[in-house]
Amino acid sequence: MLSEPRSGRLAAWGNALLAGLVSPDDAVLAIVGSDAVHRVEGLPGESAPVGLTLALGRLRALGVRGLRVALPAPGHPLGLSGPPEFNARALEAEEAVVCHGAALGLVPEVHEAGPDGDVHVEVVWHCLPVREAPPADVPSLGEAERELAEALRDATAVLARLDVAGSGPVAEAAVEAYRARAERGREALAPGYPPRAVRVLELAQRVGLLVSLAHENGHGGAVSASEMGARVAALRPVERTGRRAQVAAYNAYVEERER
Repeated sequence: MLSEPRSGRLAAWGNALLAGLVSPDDAVLAIVGSDAVHRVEGLPGESAPVGLTLALGRLRALGVRGLRVALPAPGHPLGLSGPPEFNARALEAEEAVVCHGAALGLVPEVHEAGPDGDVHVEVVWHCLPVREAPPADVPSLGEAERELAEALRDATAVLARLDVAGSGPVAEAAVEAYRARAERGREALAPGYPPRAVRVLELAQRVGLLVSLAHENGHGGAVSASEMGARVAALRPVERTGRRAQVAAYNAYVEERER
């Protein structure tokens, strides 16, 4: 979770477009980001892949009123509602977008091409049928915010006790540098999202960065098997909580419209 999931960008800016808060050009520019191009394949009524502008317009015509995010992991189908074929593809990609108002979902397939130093990324979103049912294990914004605060406090205490990289000043400096880069390059969420969703997303991304730093910087002082097991046990629930909070933040637009 060092950066936005592509599904998050598609859902957030797609929701802003559906609400009439941004232009199609601005939405597509934000969704594509630093990638070279995004296309959508399997869209009803289209025999070949189409660009995002046409795809988002077609989804609106098909009855789509909002877009939700799914960030599943093995054993945790977060944000999914089936069928198994869609869930399996989303799990492989570790993300997906689920349409609200039409039984469709989108799963990204990422392709990299070009020589070292000049690699460009192309994304194909596969449009597939989904089951119209409540998404799995998605908390409310309030629940997500409370869970994040508790998980961050508990995990920081355990990681610091084990002298694990990711819990001290170096990690804090890395977090601040990441946040500064992110703030220069994008908005936290697209127009139309409540401030609380922005706050929850920023905290979830900070939590995800701390977990990544702890994984990437070895075992720190946790040299025994039991200590390493304790570190893994401390990271697993906070990573899960961070993913749940990201999904809650991205899905806040749809949840508020439903209320």
